Amino acid sequence: MAIILSINAGSSSVKVSVYEASTPSSLPTQLAEASISGLTAPPATLTYSAGSENVKNQALQNIDSQESAFEHILNHLDSSDSLPQISHREDITHVCHRVVHGGDYPDAHVIDNDTYHHLEDLTDLAPLHNASALAIVKACMKLLPKAKNIAYFDSSFHASMPDAAKTYPIDPGVANKNRLRKYGFHGISYNFITRSVAEFLDKKVSETNIIALHLGSGASACAVKGGKSLDNSMGLTPLAGLPGATRSGDVDPSLIFHFTHDAGKPAPGSSQKMHISQAEEILNKQSGWKALTGTTDFGHISSSADPECRLAFDIFVDRIVGFVGGYYVKLEGKVDALIFAGGIGEKADLLRQRVVEKCQCLGFEIDEQRNRSPIHCAVEDIGSGNARHRTLVCQTDEQFEMARQCARTL
Repeated sequence: MAIILSINAGSSSVKVSVYEASTPSSLPTQLAEASISGLTAPPATLTYSAGSENVKNQALQNIDSQESAFEHILNHLDSSDSLPQISHREDITHVCHRVVHGGDYPDAHVIDNDTYHHLEDLTDLAPLHNASALAIVKACMKLLPKAKNIAYFDSSFHASMPDAAKTYPIDPGVANKNRLRKYGFHGISYNFITRSVAEFLDKKVSETNIIALHLGSGASACAVKGGKSLDNSMGLTPLAGLPGATRSGDVDPSLIFHFTHDAGKPAPGSSQKMHISQAEEILNKQSGWKALTGTTDFGHISSSADPECRLAFDIFVDRIVGFVGGYYVKLEGKVDALIFAGGIGEKADLLRQRVVEKCQCLGFEIDEQRNRSPIHCAVEDIGSGNARHRTLVCQTDEQFEMARQCARTL
């Protein structure tokens, strides 16, 4: 019997799901879920559920880093009466870490000292994204010395992208030396989406072609051909492609030098361990719909009549539709379904409606009643029965996907 932690560490939050797995052929069972948010805007708050125990937004003192947040969650897990499966920390056998940038790693990788140092080197490619995960990895090595730590990379799913999709037209010598190419991200989510949609459509994964949209505060699009990534809207880093809550998405590369003459200088939050330029800070954290509207709440944006919110909403629709159209052509029209996933994709029925309306010429059509109804299952059909292609919503689950892949190795 294995007890698996699936960890998703962000810059201001840590989320941990606990699973029990018995055999490689059985799906893991979720036992508990805990998250601490607000690390950069104290007081941090704890939300926890296991059995009959439910804690919501409990204020915490002196929790201000990924390491302290994880240790607090770990203490809560091994002292919880609602989680008898963990009576001691030694009961935890496996820890799955979501790592955004895996460089050239094509698969999940057991973390030892060599792997850890390699991932540290990759932080230069994604300083805003990998540092949080590595902080938790380091804490796990100290607090759970007997557990097996495994890194699951958001970039691995896209290792199948053809050279024409992942190569930038720049000096090849410089590109190879500095590992400058498109990597693609949200791969753990796209793995879950592809497998779940194939099952829903009663098709083999290897025969499944979809256009998937992972829409949240970070948003991306993916073309999947034969169950494998053909292209992804994100690039060298998650900044490329669709705009998000604080990310610009695609812009003219020279824009930033007109924006500020200090673009290449270190940002105020930079350090020796994590160099962040002014350009990265501006385009990753000071752009997106927050810059346009003053809020990152897309629910508010989509329901507001304010001109700034209408523009942000229309920009998001416009950029999404552009990728859907491009990927439809890349898949040569052989598309089983258009998939909406992620926090916004699952909840924003108006956004789904507007996107599908603009894609009607490709053979997608929405059923308004289905689209407005709450989503309960992992995959649900919101398309019209008369449409040429299916339109689906998938409640993606990156935590479960990591645990599922981990359980298969037992």
